[in-house]
Amino acid sequence: MRLDLLALLNAERAARRASVVVTELPSGAQRLVREAELAADPLADQLSAQVRSGKSGPIEAGGKQYFVDVHLPAPRLVVIGAVHVSQALAPMARLLGYDVTIIDPRTAFASVTRFPDVQVIAEWPDVALPGVGLDSWTAFTALTHDPKIDDPGLTAALKAGCFYVGALGSKKTHAKRLERLAAAGIAPDQLARIHAPIGLPINASSPAEIAISILAEITLALRGPKKAK
Repeated sequence: MRLDLLALLNAERAARRASVVVTELPSGAQRLVREAELAADPLADQLSAQVRSGKSGPIEAGGKQYFVDVHLPAPRLVVIGAVHVSQALAPMARLLGYDVTIIDPRTAFASVTRFPDVQVIAEWPDVALPGVGLDSWTAFTALTHDPKIDDPGLTAALKAGCFYVGALGSKKTHAKRLERLAAAGIAPDQLARIHAPIGLPINASSPAEIAISILAEITLALRGPKKAK
C-alpha cells in the first residue's frame, strides 16, 4: 500500500470511522474510500454491502475485478443500567466482538463482581458518557426503568448518532418517555430512532431471552440495509 493511503487509513482508524481500500485487479491500482464518501462512490452498492457484512473480499463491477479490504472500528455496546438483563447481555455481546461498558450510578449494582471482564462505571450518565465517547459505531441501551438515569443517556446517544438506540419498557412507558424527551427539545425524527420496547419481538421473558432479543435487534441495525437519514 502506498504511504499516502496508509496515512489516510490510519487517520480514519484513529477517528473510529469506517473505510475501504479498493484494489483494481490485475493492475493493482488502489484508492481509499472513507465512510463519508461511500454513498457517492461509483461502486457504492457493492462497497456498502461489504461494509455491512464487515468482511473483505473480491467484487465485480462494469466488467472489472476488484478486491475490497474493509476496515471497521470495533463495535461498542454501552449499557445504562447494571441490571439482570445487563448481566446476560454483557457476556453475549463480548462473544460477538463488542467492547462493552456498563454505566450505573447505583454502586450496589455497578460492580466488577457482577460484571467481570467489562468496563463498569459507577457514575451518572451525564458524567460518564463524555469520557466514553459515543459515536456511529456504538450501540446504546437504556435498561434501568428510571427516567433520571435513562433519559440523559438516551439524549446523549441520539445526539451522538449511535447506530442503535434502545430502551427497556412497555409501550405505555415509552409513550411517557417520548413526551419527556420531546419536552427536552429532542426532534421527532430523532425520537423515532429509539427502539422501544427494546429487542426483536420473540416473546422473550427471562433476562437471558431479553438479552438475545436485544442483540438480535442490534445485529440487524449493524448488518442490515441502512435507512435513509
